[in-house]
Amino acid sequence: MSKIDWIQNEIDNLKSQGLYNNIRTIDSPQGAWLTVDGKKALNFCSNNYLGLANHPALVAAAKKATDEMGVGPGAVRSIAGTINLHVELERRLAQFKGVEAALTFQSGFNANLATIPVLVGKEDVIFSDRLNHASIIDGCRLSGAKIIAYEHNDVKSLEEQIQTHAKNYRRALIVTDGVFSMDGDIAPLPAICEVAQKHNILLMVDDAHGEGVLGKGGRGIVDHFGLHGKVDVEVGTMSKAFGVMGGIVAGKAVVVEWLRQRGRPFLFSSAMTAADTAACLAAVDLLEDSTQLVDKLWANAKYFKAEMKRLGFDTGVSETPITPVMLGEAALAQQFSRELFDAGVFAMSIGYPTVPQGKARIRVMISAAHSQDDLNQGLEAFANVGKKLGVV
Repeated sequence: MSKIDWIQNEIDNLKSQGLYNNIRTIDSPQGAWLTVDGKKALNFCSNNYLGLANHPALVAAAKKATDEMGVGPGAVRSIAGTINLHVELERRLAQFKGVEAALTFQSGFNANLATIPVLVGKEDVIFSDRLNHASIIDGCRLSGAKIIAYEHNDVKSLEEQIQTHAKNYRRALIVTDGVFSMDGDIAPLPAICEVAQKHNILLMVDDAHGEGVLGKGGRGIVDHFGLHGKVDVEVGTMSKAFGVMGGIVAGKAVVVEWLRQRGRPFLFSSAMTAADTAACLAAVDLLEDSTQLVDKLWANAKYFKAEMKRLGFDTGVSETPITPVMLGEAALAQQFSRELFDAGVFAMSIGYPTVPQGKARIRVMISAAHSQDDLNQGLEAFANVGKKLGVV
């Protein structure tokens, strides 16, 4: 018996349970429509909330930066990898978000892996929402701190855990997603802020799905709730609504300076490319100039969700453009996704371990790039497949 036979057995088990992820290939730029595995399909999958991933202004900025600065960063930020574009982007992001300082990373995932371990260590405790993203979970594990989960979006549970455990540790950190990516619900950040202030505990929010979506012109969840200065650390990404790549940490200047000194992805992984950085700057320009794209995103989301509910679909507890279509069993969700693709709609199924067992779904990601006709075509496909499979 080969020492890796167990891996094939595990893969076979995934297939038999309807949990195997068949990864499709995109042959076109991101947009309302994609060419997927050689077939044109309506795109209900991407995190490209504002349609910026192929925006002419971002493409032009990336090309110009490549012509001037080349394609590779050549080094980590702390040695020879920090370029003027990084410094300018960080200044503009801090201004955009109304914070003292900001620091960029190669991805939102890396931003979490950098931030949490520099704030807490083995003598400390983290109070983490039970449904926090995998990158938060991994950052917590890397820190070595004791991790105590509180019930999802339950401030009473958070306070109970703090009262029981915080006194046993040197320092504490509360960490939550701002928008939860699978269900589309929003953290009760004002109440969490009150608890953090009451107990004098650091508060960090990962706003990956709130950047460019919530707040005035997409300034994020802190702006959405008017909590400027009350959240110690905001982590985000520029790979979703901003349409590019990269992570962001924003907040107190002293926290950002500490990350420059001790954040491991900053110190040990090469910098963002000039092209990505310039494109992110172009995205900030667009968001500062007008709220039109953010307004269109929310109008599209409101319309689509209302129509899906009218058709009889369960869209869960979403408060954002993320629209989960709850189906239950993974095998049904995968079949539903295949039927939608046959009907010209690209909407992938999501099952365990991304979501709990029995909570499989199609997660529809609405974009400002979608037209009314696009949304209606998608709704028609959902209605037909839903009836065919006995979901509605």
